[in-house]
Amino acid sequence: MAESAATSEQSVLTINGGSSSIRFALFAPGNPVRRRLSGEVARIGQPDAALVVTEADGRHHDVGASGMGDRQGAVAEIIRWLDAQVGRGGVAAVGHRIVHGGPRHVEPWLVTPALLDDLRGLVAFAPNHLPAEIALIDAFERHYPGLPQIVCFDTAFHHDLPTVAKMLPIPRRYAARGVRRYGFHGLSYAFLLEELARVAGPEAAAGRVILAHLGNGASLAAVRGGKCIDTSMGFTPTGGLMMGTRSGDLDPGVLIYLVREDRLGADALEDLLSKQSGLLGISETSSDMRDLLGREITDPRAAEAVAMFCYQAAKWIGAFAAALGGLDTVVFAGGIGEHAPPIRARICEGLGFLGVQIDESRNSTNAPVISREGTRPEVRMIRTDEESMIAKAVYRILGG
Repeated sequence: MAESAATSEQSVLTINGGSSSIRFALFAPGNPVRRRLSGEVARIGQPDAALVVTEADGRHHDVGASGMGDRQGAVAEIIRWLDAQVGRGGVAAVGHRIVHGGPRHVEPWLVTPALLDDLRGLVAFAPNHLPAEIALIDAFERHYPGLPQIVCFDTAFHHDLPTVAKMLPIPRRYAARGVRRYGFHGLSYAFLLEELARVAGPEAAAGRVILAHLGNGASLAAVRGGKCIDTSMGFTPTGGLMMGTRSGDLDPGVLIYLVREDRLGADALEDLLSKQSGLLGISETSSDMRDLLGREITDPRAAEAVAMFCYQAAKWIGAFAAALGGLDTVVFAGGIGEHAPPIRARICEGLGFLGVQIDESRNSTNAPVISREGTRPEVRMIRTDEESMIAKAVYRILGG
């Protein structure tokens, strides 16, 4: 492992922290940047938590599972592995995915004390994400003092939404406090749009495109002329399409009911909507689409959860086609979008009125184009790569 990872070229380390996992990758400079290896600590806090590293040639290495009962232990294990395999001298900088940039932060930026103060001031915008992401920055600063760290904001892709999509229909004074639609999964969407231009041509990327990042967190974006004009997630990553454990959009009256009748405070309400709802809440068994597909024949609750997810995704595509004034391309990505052919097929079943026609053979084999030959709109599957977008931004800031 050490020989394959450590070379004379300094790498950029990317960090992508989720609620129960931390992904990292090492990239070498180039055009495009070259991934040297990837790693992940998944199921943090569970007995089966483990650090798994995948080299560029696809070889997997189970590094171990000791001391990863919480995020702090998982970060320490990643740093220990990096020290042993790469060393401080092998890393030029660290790039972090930051979920929320608030109203001001758009471009990737070098971490400074002032920036960290700004991020701490935004915690109310993303309390389930920002504290853990700030903790990752702090951990690397403690272990590698002086190593440049750069943050990339997931909200940046949607920063210039049209006013009709950006503003929320509440008193205007809240907009001055930054309460508006932000949208998320921006690093994924930026990659998908670049990749669409590469594989289908610049005209396709400049057309009327719906990007569907479907995973444990799920959202869609409507893009025209290379610009995002609308997106399903809103002020926080809890809004929009139902997800693994998140509710997605709700009638605000439901929240008022829960506060009045169940006496739920802010923390309990957030826990209910962010960690107990979505696929998990409907199925009462799992937030993992793979589990639900395996159970839907014998468990009506699993079947309903799957059906609701597909129904809502199809509704969003129909709504965004109206916002775009037509539809040229649909792109599926994310864990579900890339690996669940039955879900893609069911989402597209009701979209024949838009011209969508899925080729069963192409879809079942996860082909790059899953629509029938010669039909429009074209439906594609593209494997997203948020980490490469972070690495490119870091090298750009470093000046090479």
